Amino acid sequence: MVRYNAVEDPLCYPGTHVLRNIPDIQDQDELDEFEQLMFDSRAQEDLPEGNFDFKHYKSLHRHFFQDVYEWAGECRKIRTGKGQNWFCYPEYIEKQANRLFQQLADREFLANEADEDAFAESAAWFLAEINAIHAFREGNGRIQLVFLTMLARNAGFELNEDNLRPEEFLNAMIRSFDGELAPLTAEIRRLL
Repeated sequence: MVRYNAVEDPLCYPGTHVLRNIPDIQDQDELDEFEQLMFDSRAQEDLPEGNFDFKHYKSLHRHFFQDVYEWAGECRKIRTGKGQNWFCYPEYIEKQANRLFQQLADREFLANEADEDAFAESAAWFLAEINAIHAFREGNGRIQLVFLTMLARNAGFELNEDNLRPEEFLNAMIRSFDGELAPLTAEIRRLL
């Protein structure tokens, strides 16, 4: 697993990379297990309604991670990256996310794409952009997938998460960071 780069993170327990959490779990493996359990539990509930805007996106994060982190649904406040790539600096997250979600609205939330291929291509553009912004300290990938599912349904498509290939999808996301969208488009198309 690739660990995140972060600068002086006050959200972590001292001397560790383990994020401070509501149940005070200080072992990363135990925290990962608890986090997924809470995520799965919240997935059984009705999702927050909204307008497919950044406020809605943040409310989804809050919904899924409220049992784990006090800061669930809030934008991260430190600089972070993965591998050699740094995500959007925290001071620009709100502005860049609002710009992106306005572009999504201008594209009618991808609801008018002609077919699954066109939807997959447009969805890859959106996922690449929202991933580069990386609004939250933790849980970005899962919220991106939840939001993608909502966008697909809104456009009249269904995602089959059984077709998700985690390693290939992650590699496609990494490649999208450099603007190479074809692999991500192909992975999204597999899900439709």
